[in-house]
Amino acid sequence: MAAKRSRIQTLYNTDFVVQDGADPHFSLDGEVGLLLATGNTDATSVKASLAADHETHDWSNIYFAEMLYKEVEKNVNGEKVNDVAAERYFAYGQFDYKLGTPGRRMFMYGDYENDRFNGYNYRASLAGGWSHRLWRDEDSEFRYSVGPGYAFVSAEEEKNDNLNDGVIVRASAEYKFQWATGAKFRQFVSMESGEDNTKSRSETSLSANLFGSLAMKLALKMNHETSVLEAAEKLNTETSVSLVYQFF
Repeated sequence: MAAKRSRIQTLYNTDFVVQDGADPHFSLDGEVGLLLATGNTDATSVKASLAADHETHDWSNIYFAEMLYKEVEKNVNGEKVNDVAAERYFAYGQFDYKLGTPGRRMFMYGDYENDRFNGYNYRASLAGGWSHRLWRDEDSEFRYSVGPGYAFVSAEEEKNDNLNDGVIVRASAEYKFQWATGAKFRQFVSMESGEDNTKSRSETSLSANLFGSLAMKLALKMNHETSVLEAAEKLNTETSVSLVYQFF
């Protein structure tokens, strides 16, 4: 641990002091697995993602990027051709600035989504406001954030109505629990509410160590919207079993 802290001090050229109940660190996990999707995309697919936590003296940051892609074989006029069944790219980052009181922070959040099958060219949002980590101990952690923001939306040319862009209010909450065996449970929920649409996202996951830095993860994701473009589903679910490798 001392060696890791020394490298961090050298990288940032500063003298870190443990603050807000967390040692300065940077962790990176990679995930690859099978995915069963229902809703806008009904397919058995492969997904890949990267998740990172970055803790410094003044900041507590989260980075996440995910890709879903699948090609299926179809018979067209007696010939077999490959057709894209799912293609989605999603990334977000949240940056919490630590205030003087432990656990209390101000946050900035941004995300970007490009889903080939939801009727939009892209969707993105920015938000900022209050963040609070209510507790963190050896077994569990709970944090939430809430604040105003803005959604940027571009629909496909033939679907130029119901853009769902404009001022929003964003709220999120996350609970983590770790057993003595190393198994981990995580529940994450978020909501972005605007004048025309409310997007809700939930992710429930359970992971268990296999050996070393390798773990197996079971996850259920649910995405719901109150207003969607024509022919799009309001509720999309994803159930996945994947392998997670902790790089550092």
